[in-house]
Amino acid sequence: MTIAEDAPTTDAPDTGFVGDASRVMSRDNAVLRLSEAEAGALSLDPEDELGESKMIINMGPSHPSTHGVLRLMLEMEGETVLRSKPIIGYLHTGMEKTGEQLTYLQGCTNVTRMDYASPLFTELAFSLAVENLLEMEIPERATWIRMMMTELNRMASHLLFMATNGMDLGAVSMMIYGWREREPLLRFFEKVTGLRMNHNYIRPGGVAADLPDGWQEDLIEYLDAVEPRLEEYDILMTGQPIWRERLQGVGVINEAECLALGATGPILRSAGSSWDLRRDMPYLAYDEVDFDVIVGSYGDSFDRYAIRLNEIRESMRIVRQCIEKMPSGDYRAQNKKVTPPPRARIDESMEALIHHFKIFTEGFKVPVGESYAAVESPRGELGVYIVSDGSSTPVRMHVRAPSFVNLQTLPHLMENGLLADAVAVISSVDPIMGEVDR
Repeated sequence: MTIAEDAPTTDAPDTGFVGDASRVMSRDNAVLRLSEAEAGALSLDPEDELGESKMIINMGPSHPSTHGVLRLMLEMEGETVLRSKPIIGYLHTGMEKTGEQLTYLQGCTNVTRMDYASPLFTELAFSLAVENLLEMEIPERATWIRMMMTELNRMASHLLFMATNGMDLGAVSMMIYGWREREPLLRFFEKVTGLRMNHNYIRPGGVAADLPDGWQEDLIEYLDAVEPRLEEYDILMTGQPIWRERLQGVGVINEAECLALGATGPILRSAGSSWDLRRDMPYLAYDEVDFDVIVGSYGDSFDRYAIRLNEIRESMRIVRQCIEKMPSGDYRAQNKKVTPPPRARIDESMEALIHHFKIFTEGFKVPVGESYAAVESPRGELGVYIVSDGSSTPVRMHVRAPSFVNLQTLPHLMENGLLADAVAVISSVDPIMGEVDR
């Protein structure tokens, strides 16, 4: 699915999406070396000589529109941003190093706190990497539960983007509407996992608990209610002249720059590249469901907004298929070395009590080796790399966080733009700083 080359008129709301989803991004000639001038633009030294009309200002790290503790050093000439440099490190959580001190069973409680807007994706990537080392196959029902829950999480993340993006640009009502649509999803997550955020639900071997009774009716009722409200978003924003003027032609990036900087997700797709791991490197059961990859034409902030709005619709399609095709069976692998015994058995069997105690105190051992697993998070390619030395804790863990990589695009997106447009650009990148300063 591709954004039309001719932008729709503003007389009537129109999402501006046509075409098909069959085009796959070519990886040939994907590497582009930055020129010396471009490389120089990535560094900003306050000691550089400035003209009388130029000044350096700091935006953040406690600015409401930097979406967390992001600091931007801006070289300004009047209202124009000549150069910019993102500065990170204010959270300094050290989660990767912490992950090397935790057992594989405890690992999900750590990684779920990185991207707190879509925590299930980090849990999924971590679990897939561990399962690769264990050479473990999980039950079919667990696979479909994972896929359904992560797509619901994608919707929640994009609805949060709709809310904050609207607030950043003056559409204050959108903050209320985005929160209104996101809230039932968080309540559903709490019903399934016990928590609204940071769930520790997707674990090596499957998921922590089966779906509760009545989950199908809850989701169908929610999807039926949200679908017409997305049309209202089109009326409020997509076809609105002021909204288009704030976003169209602002923060433009092309496909070659995205590939050179490693940008993925809506940023890469806004530049015209139809690259989505769910379709191009399928995991879980994505090859068994129908959905379109939303692709832009201009690589601007409006394309990135429109892609996320329409990705909510595509996630709704996937969730409806999950409801129809959800298989029966176990929700986790019945592997006694990895899976704790059922809770009810602990009161009945001393062996089950000992098994439970050893799993949760010592963890389970993972064969020697290394593994990398990647998933398509709402912000792009999210990967987890694990090295095992045969013990119950990883000797090395590294996370390929899309928010961290995508921040590299800010100097390109902001160059020669207005200071007011910097807010729109940051919002269109949709960074989560917990994932950046991991």
